[in-house]
Amino acid sequence: MTKDPSPPEVVVLVGIQGSGKTTFAQAHYGATHVRISRDLVRTPHRERVLQFACLSIEQSFVADNSHPEPRSRAPLIAAARAAGFRVIACFFQPDVPAALARNAGRSGRERVPDVAIHGTARKLVAPRRAEGFDAVYVVHHGPSGYVLEGFGD
Repeated sequence: MTKDPSPPEVVVLVGIQGSGKTTFAQAHYGATHVRISRDLVRTPHRERVLQFACLSIEQSFVADNSHPEPRSRAPLIAAARAAGFRVIACFFQPDVPAALARNAGRSGRERVPDVAIHGTARKLVAPRRAEGFDAVYVVHHGPSGYVLEGFGD
């Protein structure tokens, strides 16, 4: 069997809770990438262990978390680059009213306190290629689904 010549990749989702990150990840990467989300694994330790496992076996994955600040993204970017992965950022520009409305439709552990959405929005910093990303995209909700646009520094 011939090895795929393209490097594996880490897709880092960046956006507030309720912005559509998980829905986007499932729609665009569900067939090709493992989705790693703290919502699923519950602890930062488990999240890091799964990320390390994917890096170790050259498995592409989506880091499905808010990653609001460069410092929250930096360790993952550094580990992915050291493992030879391509690192992509998908940025969901904040729309707090829409996120609050989506969140209101959730139940149980899927629903987050509204204060968490407001807090993440306040500290959200758009990702930049200078952080170590190979590409940065802005994700928009279009009439026929999600649209990715390149994002300059």
